[in-house]
Amino acid sequence: MTRFLPAFLSLLVASAALANEQLIRRSIEPKLNGARIEAVQPSPIPGLMEVRFRTPQGIQILYTDPKGEIIVQGEIYDAKSGRNLTDERISKLSAIKFESLPLDQAVKIVRGNGKRVAAMFSDPYCPACQSFEQTLQQVDDLTLYVFMFPVIRPERSEDSKSVWCSPDRAKAWLDLALRKKAPARAACDNPVDAIVSFGQSIGVRATPTLFFENGERQQGGMSAADLRTRMDLAAKDGNQAKAR
Repeated sequence: MTRFLPAFLSLLVASAALANEQLIRRSIEPKLNGARIEAVQPSPIPGLMEVRFRTPQGIQILYTDPKGEIIVQGEIYDAKSGRNLTDERISKLSAIKFESLPLDQAVKIVRGNGKRVAAMFSDPYCPACQSFEQTLQQVDDLTLYVFMFPVIRPERSEDSKSVWCSPDRAKAWLDLALRKKAPARAACDNPVDAIVSFGQSIGVRATPTLFFENGERQQGGMSAADLRTRMDLAAKDGNQAKAR
């Protein structure tokens, strides 16, 4: 009889976890404005459950007790390191394959040895993007693929198209996004409209949105120090994945 006890206890634990998930789904899903819960699992805080669901803005996370009686909206930080654990979790859940990005349709900017690699969806008339361009100037050894994503001021999308048609796309982009100097009007075949459609298809809902080499995404800007760290870690993750 005793040899069956560990298996029986494991079954009880699994049944309890399933019951808790069903309680959480019944309690919380009706409050999500039509969104469906994709997964429920323990959070980094003991006793607090992570509830994952998806909205038009992408993957979202909230937290609850094991019975779904209390809802906690907010972010979890590691007090020692200052890391935003909720943001990191969403980045991992929203990851894509970096090689799936159409990099040949991006404006390529290289500084130094270019070892730090990222892609960015950006609107040159987005105030947050303009501010982040200042931050990017503090990052050395950078290869940045800029996908022009004129959704904040779509009436000015011709400026992005003219950047693509400029003889030096990198300079034209920096003049526009960093120095607010619009390029001379130029017409040619360009990928701007296609990139807007592509970005929307992979859930880009805000600018700037960055994708790192390991496929993780970052919505919104970040400090130069944090950006360097994320890019270096992403490169290490990418190299490890290639070695497997």
